[in-house]
Amino acid sequence: MDENFQEEQFTGIINFTPPLYKQRYQFVKDLVGKYKPKKVADLGCADCTLLWMLKFCSCIEVLAGLDICGSVIKKKMRRLSPLPADYLQPTERSLTITLHHGSVAQKDPCMLGFDLVTCIELIEHLEESELEKFPEVVFGFMAPSIVVISTPNSEFNPLLPGVTLFRHPDHKFEWNRVQFQSWALETARRYDYSVEFTGVGCPPRGMENVGFCTQIGVFVRKYPQNSESAQSEKPTEAVYKTVFKAVYPSLKDEKYLQNAVVSEVIFTAQIIKRSLLDHLMSEPEEYNDDPAERKSKFQPSVNSFSENLGKLVVEKSVEPFVNGNVVYIPLRTIFSFPKVNQLCGTFEKLCKFVAGRVTLSSDGSAVMFSAEHENEENWLTDFSYKVQLK
Repeated sequence: MDENFQEEQFTGIINFTPPLYKQRYQFVKDLVGKYKPKKVADLGCADCTLLWMLKFCSCIEVLAGLDICGSVIKKKMRRLSPLPADYLQPTERSLTITLHHGSVAQKDPCMLGFDLVTCIELIEHLEESELEKFPEVVFGFMAPSIVVISTPNSEFNPLLPGVTLFRHPDHKFEWNRVQFQSWALETARRYDYSVEFTGVGCPPRGMENVGFCTQIGVFVRKYPQNSESAQSEKPTEAVYKTVFKAVYPSLKDEKYLQNAVVSEVIFTAQIIKRSLLDHLMSEPEEYNDDPAERKSKFQPSVNSFSENLGKLVVEKSVEPFVNGNVVYIPLRTIFSFPKVNQLCGTFEKLCKFVAGRVTLSSDGSAVMFSAEHENEENWLTDFSYKVQLK
């Protein structure tokens, strides 16, 4: 894949907006949005920019990158690692990102089973012997549902100041539109794919006859892959070297789901506690030291709380109350909140997740807090940090 700064020096006075490399990546993102693939592999991933952009696509669960230059991968691969926020707020989908060092002219079983394979500005870097093997590896062996291949359009080169032969010193060839389409159509015919041609980087007005600066072929497999044929071709040993792997936290993993539930329960309970105490402070009354009387008088309806609680209707038996210096927030009340309900699904699962993780009443029906006002924001921040470490 061409380096961005090298591309800029060739475009000269021709200014692509957005820059040409961004247009190529956006083309892939739009394709992902259209077809919703779960598994995507980028061949010639270089600095991993496209992979980094694709990791935010919610439909993708598996991302893989392959490049012949291991040092280039290692420079930028850490940008694909999960961030602290990913642990504090795991998503519902699972996501695994793996980077491999190897050649697209070799077959490796780790590249089987992908829905979409992208080859952005890759084929022009291949030696003739590698280009000959490339179709069999990608279309015959990997056989994804969709393949996207982009490559420079040599007809556009005269418009690029400074370009005498090729746009990049590592390019082994650059095809015009007829050459690329001829190769693509023959490859599609041989492996039972259809192909459509398009591109990015529009020519200046009056020069439309040269076509796009980057030409693109989108290959779609016509028939389901013959699994028996694929298995017969499967190598017995891996030939790529895995240089990076990241598994993102997901709510599909019960450990992260429990952390998310406990965090949400504590957050919700703190809101209810604050609203309850604020309500009681706004209507001061004199009470004797009888805990029973204090409990009965410190038991307002949940619907009288501040609007922060939203429209929540619960039975009288599950209203929060104060007894002595302790605030009791029933789990049934907490379970009524949409976010908690959505995370848990069932009240039984809520009880299972919070057991041993929060302070409960003796019968396990309510979360207990001190009735004293405290710096809850700092407490919640500290709690979130502890949840992340577990």
